[in-house]
Amino acid sequence: MRRVLAGEHSVSALAAKYDMSFAAVQKHVAVLEKSGLLVKRRSGREQLARGDVEAVRAVSSMLAELEQVWRGRIARIDELIATQPQRKE
Repeated sequence: MRRVLAGEHSVSALAAKYDMSFAAVQKHVAVLEKSGLLVKRRSGREQLARGDVEAVRAVSSMLAELEQVWRGRIARIDELIATQPQRKE
């Protein structure tokens, strides 16, 4: 994601940067495209990919909100556990 957020790259150029097969990188790009985090376009024989910064920001914001929800829930569970009387065995 960092590479495609920084600029447009061909799928083959991306594959050359990683210790993965071209097919594996192509599958990753397809998943990111399907999720809306990446946009692909064809230029001649190459497929060029670039990250959608606004989509990544939206996902980041949503995840931050969910993190706060879960942190609140965990804090509430901690409070409930702390207020439970201790069992004597």
